[in-house]
Amino acid sequence: MPVSQNQAIYKSANIIKYYEQINDLQPAEKTILDRLSAQLPTMKMLDIGVGAGRTTQYFCDRTAYYIGVDYSPEMINACKQRFPETVKRQFQVCDARNMSGFEDQQFDFVLFSFNGIDYVDHDDRLTILKEIHRVTKPGGIFCFSSHNLQSFETAFSFKSQWSWNPIATYTNLVIAGILKLLNRPLTLKEVQESSHKIVKDESHNFQLSSYYIRPSAQIEQLSHWFEDIQIYSWKNDIELVSQADRLVNTDQWIYYYCTSNSCKI
Repeated sequence: MPVSQNQAIYKSANIIKYYEQINDLQPAEKTILDRLSAQLPTMKMLDIGVGAGRTTQYFCDRTAYYIGVDYSPEMINACKQRFPETVKRQFQVCDARNMSGFEDQQFDFVLFSFNGIDYVDHDDRLTILKEIHRVTKPGGIFCFSSHNLQSFETAFSFKSQWSWNPIATYTNLVIAGILKLLNRPLTLKEVQESSHKIVKDESHNFQLSSYYIRPSAQIEQLSHWFEDIQIYSWKNDIELVSQADRLVNTDQWIYYYCTSNSCKI
């Protein structure tokens, strides 16, 4: 996976400007904010992949201590300009694959939003999950979003693009054609039989390589370090409780909410 290419994209001026203009929480994030509202004043929070501060404005003044990190120095500079640092609010350049600057069990709440965990390869993803577990207190909350492979399976299939709206059908077919072209020789059957795949998608004009994973596979990854794993739809903040609901969900993003266990792996 061209990780360095992904990282370079997040350093570009036009991408930083794009993220500076995004201010809203996703529906699932609003649900999580409401759910934690009573606990946030006592929580030390780590906001990973903070970008230009989209989530900062909602959490930094509600928590006992807030630190936002990103592996893009340019993004961190944008955060510092928007939100001047204080004793309780800090920003720093940090790669989630190596958070050695933080102590074990330092944080009560860790957030990794906007699918930031999806822009590294498989082994690095597992390293990130292990690092997050290390810096999170037992019983602490970890929340993140990730691309849903079931959505890519749909987008990758020409048959799934037809609708009663001819304009929508045309647009969908064009995107499906581009996806097939950029991801050749990957086949629909291979996608259907995989638990996860790193693919080119439409993110930032098809520039990024993104990690897509099925909810069942993501739960298995998390189970080494986290428990009480809950899954939320990106579009409407509804919890996907049953296995049947998870298998048929085709949201492009899925939100995961879990607690850190006490195991040392």
